[in-house]
Amino acid sequence: MSDFTGNHVLSVNQFDREAIEKVFSVADSMQPYAKRQKRTTVLEGAILGNLFFEPSTRTRVSFGTAFNLLGGEVRETTGMASSALAKGESLYDTARVLSGYSDIIAMRHPAAGSVAEFAEGSRVPVINGGDGANEHPTQALLDLFTIKRELEYHGHGIDGLHIAMIGDLRYGRTVHSLSRLLCLFKNVRFTLISPKELAMPQPIIDAIENAGHQLNISETFEGNLDADICYQTRIQEERFPSQEEANKYRGKFRLNQSIYTRHFQSKTVIMHPLPRDSRIEANELDNDLNLNPNLAIFRQTDNGVLVRMALFALTLGVEKLLTKYEREVVWFSNKSNELHAKI
Repeated sequence: MSDFTGNHVLSVNQFDREAIEKVFSVADSMQPYAKRQKRTTVLEGAILGNLFFEPSTRTRVSFGTAFNLLGGEVRETTGMASSALAKGESLYDTARVLSGYSDIIAMRHPAAGSVAEFAEGSRVPVINGGDGANEHPTQALLDLFTIKRELEYHGHGIDGLHIAMIGDLRYGRTVHSLSRLLCLFKNVRFTLISPKELAMPQPIIDAIENAGHQLNISETFEGNLDADICYQTRIQEERFPSQEEANKYRGKFRLNQSIYTRHFQSKTVIMHPLPRDSRIEANELDNDLNLNPNLAIFRQTDNGVLVRMALFALTLGVEKLLTKYEREVVWFSNKSNELHAKI
């Protein structure tokens, strides 16, 4: 993906290392605006169609916040029942209509391949906010951006990374997309820990192996894992055939401080795409990790705004105009003084 301007962002397969580095460079330049040290009105008058046909909090609000921080306006549709799709309208027709009201569209839909189908009818760029169990490219990019920043804190880069992915690897679209991006790097070690029923899909396994990376598959935590990153996923109960089936796996791969100490290094970074299931019967990522300085889940969400700002700027061709439209922040904000480094 050499040129972002006017193009859809539908899959991580569109990215090579050069494109990733370009996104990350622009994301870094967004920090003054995200921290409210400055503001930019470079997208003043532009409209984002934020179409979320599947439940979402973080991703939907993150897209909207990112667009607002660039000076643009957001129009939202949430839920299938409140849209014309519930009346039988096709994705193509919906795209033709709503792209006439927007300059760019971010979309989430529960069916795999649906966002790409929608994009065929759109007259403006479409960014995939997640399509079923298939892909979540912006989450993968923000995860990779987080990994890069966390590893830099420890003095090394993504090449040579050891990542442990844990939990629901079958339905967790975030690990699918992240794995494909990591295949672009060198000498990555993957440790995949899940029940065999929730194992990573074979096409992702094939991609990892074809890229020449080391791969270890297990159904349990074993010994001392020397992983740089522990990437935990929740049981994607909404994608199971029944709630009863999903309940079989809830709480099987919980991570708390005791388990972390037993199986991981003292510097292993803990990541999770959120939301984490904090109910007692699941509690996959225990609250007793909240004060662990290696818990990066909230740094991930902050980074998500930066990466989505970068994608909007690149896709609409304004990444070089940010400072031209800078303004002072006139309201009180403690964000400019926030420490995003580890506590």
